[in-house]
Amino acid sequence: MSLIPVYLAFVLVLAIFLGFELISKVPSTLHTPLMSGANAISGITIVGALTAAGAGDTSPQLATFLGGFAVMLATINVVGGYLVTDRMLAMFRKRDAR
Repeated sequence: MSLIPVYLAFVLVLAIFLGFELISKVPSTLHTPLMSGANAISGITIVGALTAAGAGDTSPQLATFLGGFAVMLATINVVGGYLVTDRMLAMFRKRDAR
């Protein structure tokens, strides 16, 4: 029996725990800049998905389908992240006194 799945499960649990601990310690004033940076980095996934969509070496139809699906999911992730960031920034804007 290979120990690789056990190590992968350990890394996953450790990453979940560490991520939760780190994010819970971030002050609320830093959440918006961190979200903007994360959204910019997430844009790189679109480039990777486009590369995967165009690389049809072994099974062109399957690679194109999976790459197109990856482009769709990465785009939803990036657009959703920017919408959440915009909504968070709107909370800090001053309201008009009418």
